[in-house]
Amino acid sequence: MTILTAVGALGGLTVVLVTLLVLAHRKLHVEEDPRIDQVEEMLPHANCGACGYPGCRPFAEALVAGQALPGKCTVSDEAGRAAIADFLGVDVGAEEKRVARLACAGGSNVARNRAHYVGLATCRAAAQVAGGGKGCFWGCLGLGDCEVVCDFDAISMNAQSLPVVDEAKCTACGDCVEVCPKDLFSIHPASHRLWVACASLEAGDELLEDCEVACTACGRCAADAPGLITMSNNLPVVDYGRSHATQVPIQRCPTGAIVWLDRQAGPIKGPAAKKIIRRGALREAAS
Repeated sequence: MTILTAVGALGGLTVVLVTLLVLAHRKLHVEEDPRIDQVEEMLPHANCGACGYPGCRPFAEALVAGQALPGKCTVSDEAGRAAIADFLGVDVGAEEKRVARLACAGGSNVARNRAHYVGLATCRAAAQVAGGGKGCFWGCLGLGDCEVVCDFDAISMNAQSLPVVDEAKCTACGDCVEVCPKDLFSIHPASHRLWVACASLEAGDELLEDCEVACTACGRCAADAPGLITMSNNLPVVDYGRSHATQVPIQRCPTGAIVWLDRQAGPIKGPAAKKIIRRGALREAAS
């Protein structure tokens, strides 16, 4: 009899709880706009976050709610953005494409190692051992963590063990920014073509013993483009808030540490920069 009473009590309690859940669901349930599913299907499913939302689903919700415009999806092509705008009856909107940029040009043909690292072949692991062994403490270690972490195949390592960003594939997701132990990557609008390809905080020509393309803090670029370029911590800083569509600052740079990033030709150095023709790796410095 006791068992039957217990079973009956549990059964009754279960019925009560289920009833409460059903009532709560009916009371609190919010009908979701069916257009969200349709818009999500029209998005590229990259879930990269370049639009400012944590994924395509939240972005689709924002589009349907009128909180964003299709143009914020810089990963989708023009036709895809136009299709979403037409479906929702809104303007496409404009959002400049953003890409990852690397503040280092010190590949193995121009930058020297002071120690030979043996261990787990990742930049993060190498950085834990005396900074990685590279002569320039701030330089790229070249072990490709950024290439591995990029889900969009936008980063590849060149023959000199230096990351190269494919702007057409880059979604500005920021994974390379997070993984680089030297903090060499940052996200910029694609229109930022004037670029400082160095992160060294030291000054003087003696830096060239470790990296032939290092910024020596000579200040010529700042002198030639006052206001646009200022020197801070021995590095040129570009004020992108000003008109910067000029190659004047690169003209007298003796090492090519400040460059113009041409869409087709890649990094362009000024005429005063030393020409680098070496393709093989520099010999490791004697200890």
